[in-house]
Amino acid sequence: MELSALIDGLARGERRALARLLTVAEDGAPARLREAIGALYPRTGTARILGITGSPGVGKSTLTNAIAGELRRRERTVAVLAVDPSSPFSGGALLGDRVRMQGHHADPGVFIRSMASRGHLGGLSFATPQAVLVLDAAGFDDVIIETVGVGQSEVEVAATADTTVVALAPGMGDGIQAAKAGILEVADIFAINKADQSGAGKLESELRGMLEMGHALEDVGAAASWWPPIVRTVAVRDEGVAELVDHLDAHGRHLDASGLREVRRRERALHAVREIALEQVRLRFARIGHGKDPLLDALAAEVAARELDPYTAADSLLDAIEGGTA
Repeated sequence: MELSALIDGLARGERRALARLLTVAEDGAPARLREAIGALYPRTGTARILGITGSPGVGKSTLTNAIAGELRRRERTVAVLAVDPSSPFSGGALLGDRVRMQGHHADPGVFIRSMASRGHLGGLSFATPQAVLVLDAAGFDDVIIETVGVGQSEVEVAATADTTVVALAPGMGDGIQAAKAGILEVADIFAINKADQSGAGKLESELRGMLEMGHALEDVGAAASWWPPIVRTVAVRDEGVAELVDHLDAHGRHLDASGLREVRRRERALHAVREIALEQVRLRFARIGHGKDPLLDALAAEVAARELDPYTAADSLLDAIEGGTA
């Protein structure tokens, strides 16, 4: 289907057009994706982007499902982008549309999409920011990104979201894990899920101690004026979820009052431009292909013969690409 027809369908609220545009974001050819984002971009910038991250097993999907339900009770439309680990065979998302979120399948105010990480580090797929733009252009009030759950490399979600919720659970060593992974720096809100289990109080005390130590080392400024709240939740029973959403709203007000929302938007734009540029360089190298490009083969031969070091060879290849000779 022509992109213009899909974009017109998106403006009319057609779910089929939305699904196909998300496929373009995830799998489309670079030229087709460029055309789609170019047409949709002026319609973006109104959705609130929420990130849900944390280690595997803390109940992120259940918590995301509960948050979506609470947002719907507040009459907000919600899109969920669930980034799953990739199948080693198909390259697609292993979990597909999350079974625990299927209670929303009949609600026209909720849209759920799974996306494969394709081995991309940071808990997100490269296509995630592009998919977020499509969902933003579709007119959803809130877009929730649930990361893949890979532990220490999940901080990338903070570069994409307005507000980042870090989910933890008792008995999993999450206090120490949070400090190791740098999650303390990216969390706007902590959710101790499965808080009905033993150890929830100990985890909360550990988190508070680490937060106090971290804030003591920071310069006082607009960012430091927001103290990340710690909310205990039992997502399977909707306990604590309303309070968590209240904190999401409060953080949004803080972003507006402090001017940090605009700062984060600029940082997100910088991140997006840099990632797209890096991806375009990667694609250009991929087109060169081993064994197909005379210059690359010649440089590789010189490096193998110790006549040239790899850095100088790489500089030569980059110069050739920039000059349009490779």
